[in-house]
Amino acid sequence: MAEPRVPVSSRRTLLACACACASAAGAAALAGCARGSSSNGAMAASQPAQGNSATVPPEWASRAAAGMDQAILGQPAAGQPAAGQPASPQPASPQPPSLALTSDVPVGGGKILADKKIVITQPRAGSFEAFAAVCTHQGCTVSSVSGGTINCPCHGSKFSITNGSVVTGPAASALAPVGINVQGTSIVQA
Repeated sequence: MAEPRVPVSSRRTLLACACACASAAGAAALAGCARGSSSNGAMAASQPAQGNSATVPPEWASRAAAGMDQAILGQPAAGQPAAGQPASPQPASPQPPSLALTSDVPVGGGKILADKKIVITQPRAGSFEAFAAVCTHQGCTVSSVSGGTINCPCHGSKFSITNGSVVTGPAASALAPVGINVQGTSIVQA
């Protein structure tokens, strides 16, 4: 028995309807249509439709799965604006959360962020430094910033607010620096 010949335009219409009815099934059908394309842009009339079990090149299958072939049918691809619609602005890259405001850190002093284990100092007006708030002697969290030093309550070690170096022992090494950036009135971790 001879296979019925279906015009290519009818196949494309059928595929367009299939896509509108079920996006997942439509995408698979579109991938099947793309698989059968020949150099003249039409499916060979004698080639039977093979449905979802057909082998398709990976790039066509991924395009169909992503909904990109829907754009061919006049529908926007997933996440794309429709023709004539302005593209929505891309969200700005997320900014790191603010550690403190510049006004929270007194000149010649500092602010301890115990939950983050960071101490931020302002040795001179407009100059901000940050260090690990963990004493290098025995791991206690520093408790105050006064008199130009960062002070540990456990054994009396004191560290410079300018560079974290040891001013008074028993600690033998400086507090580790922490990278920060000042963005307007906010201090953020770098």
